[in-house]
Amino acid sequence: DGDLICLAGDLGSGKTTLAQGIARGWGSLDPVTSPTFVLINEYRRADSARLYHFDAFRLGGVAEALALGLEELLERDGPVLVEWPDRVAEGLPANRLWVVLRWADESRRSLHLEAAGPRYERLLKQFRKAAFGG
Repeated sequence: DGDLICLAGDLGSGKTTLAQGIARGWGSLDPVTSPTFVLINEYRRADSARLYHFDAFRLGGVAEALALGLEELLERDGPVLVEWPDRVAEGLPANRLWVVLRWADESRRSLHLEAAGPRYERLLKQFRKAAFGG
């Protein structure tokens, strides 16, 4: 609950695909689709937990996001995924995990993960250890 994962990157870099994998690993019972046209999708898990998926692509800035309820979304129980977070960064908490997806070549993406805050720094350290050893 309360985790914020920001998914940044160019159009088509894999943000929604990564969100699908995160939701699947989280245990979502619902299919994950891009929230570009509805802005916010909510996914549920068998234990009634919720995961929120927010897409800021079509927003004009943080004022529009706040008017749509971004602050309230971030206060709900459950993790929040934000696509195109750079468009609303001023309205996001300082503590977060920021993931930048880039094309490495025609068939591969690269990920750059940046942790802000003790919880995310600890999670990133655990991830690095699990993924790369040491």
